[in-house]
Amino acid sequence: MRASLPTEPASCENSEAENSLEGVRVFFVEDEVLVAMLMEDFLEELGCVVAASAHRVGVALQKIDQVEFDVAVLDINVGGETVTPVAEELERRSIPFIFASGYSGNALDDRFAGRPLLIKPFGQADLAAALLKALAKPAE
Repeated sequence: MRASLPTEPASCENSEAENSLEGVRVFFVEDEVLVAMLMEDFLEELGCVVAASAHRVGVALQKIDQVEFDVAVLDINVGGETVTPVAEELERRSIPFIFASGYSGNALDDRFAGRPLLIKPFGQADLAAALLKALAKPAE
């Protein structure tokens, strides 16, 4: 069963992250419509630009070539498919990314163990912290 993201009211604690993420272009891969809508809301409230989204791995791989973005958020299980091919392509291009999952960290491929992982449900502040962490260090 999939967990959904809780809504989280904006707070003073988020203002620093919002300033740091202003204008950051984000691409996200998420197959659950409601979660995708909440993710888009969270990103926009943080000052990010939603560059694109995809609901399937194949679509995500196409969009990597079509859209310019600074960081990606990848649901680990997308419509029953692993997002690993997308992660591999982003890594090859040195584009930072984070994972999001309703499952424990055990679902994450060992090659990506050092990447930020958001466990659903997560809040806006958690998303901001993970994005900042991914952007702060070079892609491995």
